[in-house]
Amino acid sequence: MIVGMVLAAGQSSRLGRPKQLLPLHGEALLRYTVRNILASALNEVLVVVGHEADAVRAAIAGLPVAIVVNADAALGQSTSLVAGIRALPTETAAAIVLLGDQPSIDPAVINALIAAWRNTGAPLVAPKYRNGLGNPVLFDRSIFPELMALKGDTGARPIVRAQRRAGTLHQVPVAGTTPSDVDTDDDYAALLASLPPATPPGSTCSRVRKWCHAEERGISAASRVRSQKNEIPPASE
Repeated sequence: MIVGMVLAAGQSSRLGRPKQLLPLHGEALLRYTVRNILASALNEVLVVVGHEADAVRAAIAGLPVAIVVNADAALGQSTSLVAGIRALPTETAAAIVLLGDQPSIDPAVINALIAAWRNTGAPLVAPKYRNGLGNPVLFDRSIFPELMALKGDTGARPIVRAQRRAGTLHQVPVAGTTPSDVDTDDDYAALLASLPPATPPGSTCSRVRKWCHAEERGISAASRVRSQKNEIPPASE
């Protein structure tokens, strides 16, 4: 089983208001992001919430995800990683860490990370964009103890750097640049300008749109999970 962990517990201190709730094509930014992630081959998706937890939870109500509340979110991103790892199903073989403020993440990139891990068994798999390494990052279960030991607001960067120095980080080439996140009003404005117009309800997604949502493509999350369960190698492999 490969599980997606969406980090959405931050205080959005630079923006001054919860970025998870910013409107984006008629829905909350986090909901847009999670719907995009659900279009990938992940078996399950956890969303870690913290600041304004009730409002953030409400923004993604009805989506087939598990909610993990991080009561220590104010202490830094590492606490969300720890909370997410603790909440993973016991049969989880690998976890992909995703950021809740990157709505333009391509589900195909998530799928490429999964395929690379299945083919190589690497402890870490990360996308290599034209402008460098970026998110999301896949962590094999052998790295979970290191994630559990993280402190502060550095996230998993120290682990990624160490694995890269050791030559055990597998990089997946990706065309394009790293997905933009939203930290400021300028970032938000740039995001709005970069995304395509919203697809009208009931219309058919264009084949070239990489961010078509699972519902719009007529793919239920339940059927996608069932179809993938027999394809993901067990943790012992």
